[in-house]
Amino acid sequence: MTVTLEVRDGVGTIRLDRPPMNALDVAVQDRLRELAEEASRRDDVRAVILYGGEKVFAAGADIKEMQAMDHTAMAKRAKDLQDSFTAVARVPKPVVAAVTGYALGGGCELALCADFRIAADNAKLGQPEILLGLIPGAGGTQRLARLVGPSKAKDLIFTGRQVRAEEALAIGLVDRVVPAAEVYEQAHTWASRLAKGPALALRAAKESVDAGLETDIDTGLTVERTWFAGLFATEDRERGMRSFVEEGPGKATFL
Repeated sequence: MTVTLEVRDGVGTIRLDRPPMNALDVAVQDRLRELAEEASRRDDVRAVILYGGEKVFAAGADIKEMQAMDHTAMAKRAKDLQDSFTAVARVPKPVVAAVTGYALGGGCELALCADFRIAADNAKLGQPEILLGLIPGAGGTQRLARLVGPSKAKDLIFTGRQVRAEEALAIGLVDRVVPAAEVYEQAHTWASRLAKGPALALRAAKESVDAGLETDIDTGLTVERTWFAGLFATEDRERGMRSFVEEGPGKATFL
C-alpha cells in the first residue's frame, strides 16, 4: 500500500510510502482520504501523525499523471483532490505533521492540514506550482494564507521558491525545527501527550478554532459557547474538575 495507518498507544501514524519521493498521485490522494476518515472514526486513535519517512515528506503531485490530464479530466478530479486533503484537515483529533526532506506542492499542502508541524533541520517547503503554469489546487492558496498571512503566502505562491526550515519557522509555516533523526520521535511525543487528554474537549477546541477562522467573530463565539456548555455533560469534565479540587491542577486521568 502507498499509504498506511499504524496505531500504537493511541497514536495513529498515517505513513506515505511511495518511493522515491512520495509523489501524490490519484491513488495516494484517495487512500489518504480513506485513512483520514478511518482515523476519525476509530476510538483507539486519539491523535494522528502525518509522516513520509526519514528522507522525504512528499515532493508534490505526480506530474506525469497530471500532464496527461486535460481540462475536462481535471475539472472532474479537482474536487476529489481537495476533498482528500480536507478529510485530513477535518480529522477531529490533534494532528501533527512530521516533515523530513522535501514538502513541496501537494506535500506542503498536506502539512498545512495538520494542527502542528515539526520539521527536520534539512527540510525544504514550498508551493512551486506557478513554475508549471498553475496554482496550488489542494488548499494551498487558502490554508497557507490563513497560517502565515496573505503577503507571505503570495510571496511563496507567486515565486514558487522553496524555504528552508529556519525561514519556515520564522514565518510560522512550521512550529518546531529539530535534527532530522528526531523528527518522528518528537512528533510521537507531542501526539502521545495529547492522546492522553480529554478526547471530546480536544475535538471541541479544534473545531472551535477552525470554525472561527472561517467565519465572523460572533459566529465563532457561538460555536465556542455551544461546545463549552456542552462539555459540562461529559464524564471527562467531571473527572477533570474533581481531580483539580481534590489533587490540584494537571493530574486528571481521562478515559
